[in-house]
Amino acid sequence: MDSANNSDGDVPPGGGRPPGGAPPGGPPVRAVITLVVNGTEHRIGVDTRASLLDVLREDLGLTGSKKGCDHGQCGACTILLDGRRANGCLALAVAHDGARITTVEGLADGDRLSPLQEAFIEYDAFQCGYCTPGQLCSATAVLDEAAAGWPSAVTPDITAATPMLDAAEIRERMSGNLCRCGAYVNIVAALRDTAERAERQSAADAARATSAASDARSEAIGHAQGVGRR
Repeated sequence: MDSANNSDGDVPPGGGRPPGGAPPGGPPVRAVITLVVNGTEHRIGVDTRASLLDVLREDLGLTGSKKGCDHGQCGACTILLDGRRANGCLALAVAHDGARITTVEGLADGDRLSPLQEAFIEYDAFQCGYCTPGQLCSATAVLDEAAAGWPSAVTPDITAATPMLDAAEIRERMSGNLCRCGAYVNIVAALRDTAERAERQSAADAARATSAASDARSEAIGHAQGVGRR
């Protein structure tokens, strides 16, 4: 096709930039959005083509989330978006105005690491560390999803109130996060240990609550009987 038959006129044959080198369509379109990131509200102007990953890293300076494949295949950019894990590289920032986001920087409570972060250190669940922020965010969501009763493709009983996070469950649920160093065995161990500790803590809390309720009931009965004898 020659330029005389090109319906776009100023676009060269085969596409590309028009004469002069200016980008087609003029300057980038920008929009003002609000994001609540790790509990802090940010109102910022962003390029409408920018991903959440780019906004977090370039505009907000939160470089924990990593850019790996930039195609949603490696999981290094995993963040928690309104409580659910998502690939930051595939999410357009302007499509998430008002969203609440947690990055790896927001998992700790000040200087106190989360139980999962402590388990990653204890089990040496990383080597180079590049994929670790995404692994941590994804693993945090795995614990929340299991606690909410969400089954996976390998859950043997989808009617169970809380799926058991055994090694097979963890591997399936973490399969979207790649580790080129091959720290998978230790990642699974760290997540499994965190889940087991949470289960033991939940059982202990339930036992204490039952005991407290029983004590309160006994006290109330004793008080009622004492009043009745007066």
